[in-house]
Amino acid sequence: MDIARTRVFRLLVPVAALCFSLALVSGCSGEGSSGQQERSTAQAAQAAQTVAPMSGNDLQSAYQKVIKNVLPSVVQIQAGSDLGSGIVYDDKGRIVTNAHVVGDSKTFKVTTANSEDALTAGLVYSYPDQDLAVIKLDRVPSGLKAAAFADSSKVAVGQIVLAMGSPLGLSSSVTQGIVSATGRTVSEGRTGGGTGATIANMVQTSAAINPGNSGGALVNLDGQVIGIPTLAATDPALGNSAAPGIGFAIPSSMVKTIAGQIIKSGKVTDSGRAALGITGRTVVDGSYRAAGVAVVAVKSGGAAQKAGIRPGDVITELGDADITTITSLSEALAAQQPGDRTSVTLTRNGSQQKVDVTLGEQ
Repeated sequence: MDIARTRVFRLLVPVAALCFSLALVSGCSGEGSSGQQERSTAQAAQAAQTVAPMSGNDLQSAYQKVIKNVLPSVVQIQAGSDLGSGIVYDDKGRIVTNAHVVGDSKTFKVTTANSEDALTAGLVYSYPDQDLAVIKLDRVPSGLKAAAFADSSKVAVGQIVLAMGSPLGLSSSVTQGIVSATGRTVSEGRTGGGTGATIANMVQTSAAINPGNSGGALVNLDGQVIGIPTLAATDPALGNSAAPGIGFAIPSSMVKTIAGQIIKSGKVTDSGRAALGITGRTVVDGSYRAAGVAVVAVKSGGAAQKAGIRPGDVITELGDADITTITSLSEALAAQQPGDRTSVTLTRNGSQQKVDVTLGEQ
């Protein structure tokens, strides 16, 4: 399975394959005496009143309420000839979006849900390593409404969610689905304008995510943003056409952490991302299969140098994770925290060695 960046007129980018399975469980009940049946019937009726699901009208009303409250906080962003989405972060006109939406641009045209007239905005800071960026409107229109962000650690599989953005340039579009999984680690790649970011703890959703949704909002039924839609899956067997119902969003807690630092300091001061402190490249074996990461250079004072890792070493394991490519190394590091102590298995001059390393910060 490959992952497509959700931005208009961009190529698809690869990511490691994901596998998942489903199980269906059913139950049954037996008959008792007539008295027991009556009590059971009464208890069942009471329980049904307590936990009865929303009716169709109630659910529709809930959707409409969320859309009415949140959609004004979701904007369309034009960066050069490309279109993406963004979320109003505060009442000062700051908007959070994906780094791949802003690309290399410094100025933007922004269209809000309540206006057809484009506003101008400038870049505050872009952080490609987490595929997040903040831009700021040059003029804050009256009535601009900031979105509310949820604690994404409380997001649960099965929650109903709405994706809001500008797929294929269709501004203020909404799709519906559920949270399919949490804790996914996904890599973008660098082709077609991708940032090459490996992002941990992403929220997987069945809500339709299409080109142009990037930077928009994935919202729960409390009207809170739980993530920023960033990637959508494609199926190579179908000519890299979309694999419906498999999209990924950067969790809202990470969005708040990064955007908060950018707003306070003008840059990211504490990424929370573990780093080994090397420049590396994927190497292949005699059968042309990826076989490890060759260390090209080590950062002075970085984790690798302190552990005695040298240029020319080939890394094959980080902790218990097999390392065959740069992407697999990035994904292994994404599961760690700065300051974590782990081991690195490497090959040096034909012999295998294992060294202990205390990870630094990216």
